[in-house]
Amino acid sequence: MMGDATSAYYKDYIAGLAAGVSTVITGHPFDTVKVKLQKHNTEVHGIKYRNALHCTGRILQNEGVRGLYRGATSSFIGMAFESSLLFGIYSQTKQSLQGEVNSSKPQLQVIIPSAAFGGAIISFILCPSELVKCRMQVQGTDSMVLKHNRYSGPLDCALKTIKNEGVNGLFRGGLTTLLRESIGNAVFFSTYEYVRYYMQLHLNPPSSGSNNQPNALIDVGVGIMSGGAAGVAFWSAVLPLDVAKTVIQTASDTQSTRNPFQTLQSIYRKTGTRGCYAGLGPTLVRAFPANAAAIVTWELAAKLLGIKRD
Repeated sequence: MMGDATSAYYKDYIAGLAAGVSTVITGHPFDTVKVKLQKHNTEVHGIKYRNALHCTGRILQNEGVRGLYRGATSSFIGMAFESSLLFGIYSQTKQSLQGEVNSSKPQLQVIIPSAAFGGAIISFILCPSELVKCRMQVQGTDSMVLKHNRYSGPLDCALKTIKNEGVNGLFRGGLTTLLRESIGNAVFFSTYEYVRYYMQLHLNPPSSGSNNQPNALIDVGVGIMSGGAAGVAFWSAVLPLDVAKTVIQTASDTQSTRNPFQTLQSIYRKTGTRGCYAGLGPTLVRAFPANAAAIVTWELAAKLLGIKRD
């Protein structure tokens, strides 16, 4: 019995890792556009992009398709660990809080603390990974970075950050990341669980005589809709915090504030509400397919690994 529990424990993390890889493959190009918009369109002077399509065109023109995947190496590493921990911690904490109660209906009192706890833990891994990713993304041919200050790769970026700012520099924007992940994942998993529950209730009602064997195609459809909706809900709730994080992590002045609320106040004074929601278009466009892919991959991996869901 102990062996089964231990095995299931690791399987939750393996399924989460698969979801993370799927997320990066699907969503990184959108993320690159989002980060460039957040960096440049929140400044008073400098490069401005008219919209996400204009930004994408500039990247493709100057850097090719490779430019859209700039910083993807650190993103793959970060997302693999982050997603593995997030989904694993969420599943394990949820099981612990539910105890012996086996209710198929989502319980917010279980979902919210489980998701917020998972989000808080992964922020410590996600912060340095995203700092490297963001600095790599904004240094593209548009960023006017002096040649000798350019990063040749993620490792070079991390080493130069440590050299110039100390190890603490890798965790610049840590509080903002923690707030974004705790709040965002509470919204994400609440949305996911409720959309999944009601879609399955509608498509596979208990009295339908289907012997509780839902069609695989329906499972995928439910995964796409619940994952996509959850992703859109996540970013709609915490995008201003993400804008603040990008500005904090890519600031040329290392002595500038790390307080997300002061940063947002400064952005608002310069560019108004629009600046606080910089990158909204590509973020929401990315959110649906990237998170749909993550949830479908997570659920498929869980099924292949023999993990039983509610």
